[in-house]
Amino acid sequence: MLDLHRLMLLREIKTRGSMSAAARNLSYSHSAISQQMGLLEKETGVVLLERSGRGVRLTDAAEQLVRHTEAVLTILERAESDLASAHAEVRGSVRIAAFSTVIRTVMPEALLRLRQLYPELDVEVEQFEPEEGLARLAGNRVDLLVADEYPSIPLSVGSALHAELLCSDPVRVYLPAGGTTDSVADLGEVSWVMEPSGTASFAWAQRLCREMGFEPKVRYQSADLLFHLRMVEAGLAAAFLPGLVVKETSNDLRTSTVFSDDLTRGIHAISRQGSQGRPVILACQAVLREVMATLSTASP
Repeated sequence: MLDLHRLMLLREIKTRGSMSAAARNLSYSHSAISQQMGLLEKETGVVLLERSGRGVRLTDAAEQLVRHTEAVLTILERAESDLASAHAEVRGSVRIAAFSTVIRTVMPEALLRLRQLYPELDVEVEQFEPEEGLARLAGNRVDLLVADEYPSIPLSVGSALHAELLCSDPVRVYLPAGGTTDSVADLGEVSWVMEPSGTASFAWAQRLCREMGFEPKVRYQSADLLFHLRMVEAGLAAAFLPGLVVKETSNDLRTSTVFSDDLTRGIHAISRQGSQGRPVILACQAVLREVMATLSTASP
């Protein structure tokens, strides 16, 4: 019988894109991963990895094996969910990963409610941006991921993962305090703060600016949206700010009328296929949804 642990290592290599990256993520040495892959090739009787430049790539046989591994893991997740559902109480442990805005604005209240409702539930929380969080979820390093998704730029949630919408967070363009007038010409001259290039948020915001007829001068980049808010408050930059972030200011910020006022980002709870029915997952999703709904109706 094939060794499931080695199959999961092969899956991690595919997820991470290289043997070295898989080793770093799992805190293994490169030689340990290589040794395990050699044993797996002996078990299967086929070549699984081929050299590609300075790295490796999965062969067709390895790709097929990974697909079977994902199916097996889904079945095991479902079996654990069925066993957990036999308990009347929500208990045990759950590991949650979330991006910075949710960590800061939603998670404290959510954790308080979870403690009050489910005293036998042990919750661990880590901060990761969506791209890294998806890799950790797929690699069984966390059980639930809270990630944001921008219109026309879907999250890379494959068949091995399951996504549930928690809320739609409105996004508006905010003008730097005490400065820029609200015109396309001025928006093309003002400094902008955006998330790092290469992220879905950056691509979405840049595309919207170009559709309005100007190229944004992105002088500041940061994954921390609270920094974006402070730059707007200081009069240093314009920014696309979600509603959950704007609630962290007491200032009366100016919004742009050039852009549509119905822009939103989706905030999703993502779990592995087969695990979405676990009582702890359902409980966490319900509480997160309730807290986000409360925040969305509260005044900034």
